[in-house]
Amino acid sequence: MNGAHAVARTLLNSGVEVCFANPGTSELHFVAALDDDPALRAVPCLFEGVATGAADGYGRMTGRPAATLLHLGPGLGNGLANLHNARRAGTPVVNLVGDHATFHKKYDAPLESDVDALARTVSGWVRRCDNPGTVGGDVAEAVAAATGAPGQVATVLLPADVSWSDSARPVPPVPARPQLPYPRVRLPQWPRPCTPVSAPPCSSVAPRPANRP
Repeated sequence: MNGAHAVARTLLNSGVEVCFANPGTSELHFVAALDDDPALRAVPCLFEGVATGAADGYGRMTGRPAATLLHLGPGLGNGLANLHNARRAGTPVVNLVGDHATFHKKYDAPLESDVDALARTVSGWVRRCDNPGTVGGDVAEAVAAATGAPGQVATVLLPADVSWSDSARPVPPVPARPQLPYPRVRLPQWPRPCTPVSAPPCSSVAPRPANRP
């Protein structure tokens, strides 16, 4: 089994049932895996912001994470706004971001970027998978991180050669890990007691000047 099929099967094992996708060439093996396993519903999106916004909305409505499939750093960049919203809302989202093959990184291709740093700006958990033998475990850990209360964005960076290489295997789900609680904020009590304020008598109001011609 190649890495892409192991990722798809691990997502299903972990309870992820839908993937909002705007893929490119680096993610074609995962697109083929989605086609081979219709239990993981693929929803093509014309823009990355639509994919990340749909995943955020899905997580808020169901309480369960959806996956996104994005193309390299520029694709992740196009979806950052809604991932920022998901991070602030504590929405569980699992991002799968394709990357150049590991042996191709040194050539600094036109779409090469520091995708790891970009992912950290909106993700509470980030992992780069460079070994097809561990890709199943990495994805299971990502789902566990995303679903731990109160929920967060988890991102897996998936190089193309990890997707197409064999020797990968799916793994069972990993229990969700609770996150550190947010600091408590003392909210104001409503309705607040108020002191009535009386309007001044009309006699104390200075007269308005007469209109001059």
